[in-house]
Amino acid sequence: MSSAFDTLLAIQAHDTRLDQIRHQLAGLAERAARDTASDAVASIDGEIAGVTSARGDLARRQKRLDDEIETIAAKRAHEEETLYGGSVTNARALQDLQEEIESLKRRISDLEDQDLEIMEQIEPLDARLAELAESRDEAVGVLEGCEVALTAAEAELAVALESEQAQRDDLTPGVDSTLLSEYESLRAARGGVGVARLSGTQCGGCHLALSAVEVSRIRKLADGEVTHCEECGRLLVP
Repeated sequence: MSSAFDTLLAIQAHDTRLDQIRHQLAGLAERAARDTASDAVASIDGEIAGVTSARGDLARRQKRLDDEIETIAAKRAHEEETLYGGSVTNARALQDLQEEIESLKRRISDLEDQDLEIMEQIEPLDARLAELAESRDEAVGVLEGCEVALTAAEAELAVALESEQAQRDDLTPGVDSTLLSEYESLRAARGGVGVARLSGTQCGGCHLALSAVEVSRIRKLADGEVTHCEECGRLLVP
């Protein structure tokens, strides 16, 4: 058998190994673990954003209430100063002032009740945010560990990939460029296998038995003559 076909079979072996390494890289368990950990962090971040938004809405409502309470309290203080300042002596006017002051007191009381309700709503949100912050720290720690493991696993396979590719590249000068091109084309079209050995009567590529006549023909080929499997079309080496 021609040394070129020996070399081509060796190239096929390296290509098969390269495909296996790439498949390993694509399906690393460490990557799946990293993605799961990343999703966990993202999920917590989403909840934090939702709780923070809800708390922000309450805080803005509380601020509006506090501002209104402050405004009304200032008005009440002014009315009380007027009432007790002696500048108003008319009985009806004094009565109106007293009624206005009482109305303002009731309004302040009502607003303070609303303010208290909001504070009570904010308290569990703050507690939840504290819990989420702790959970996020833990999740980030897990994610960082997963990323370290993934980096190590990828680096190990990258070394294997580089070594295998270098060995493969060293062999290509030993194969005619036309034959190598045909091999590459067949490999791309036939599941990564472009050349196979004839083992007995069976093609090592498609694993189908060839006819006795075809096997006899192949066995009689001159050294270096190119032939193909009659079943799958791959290059066949006797």
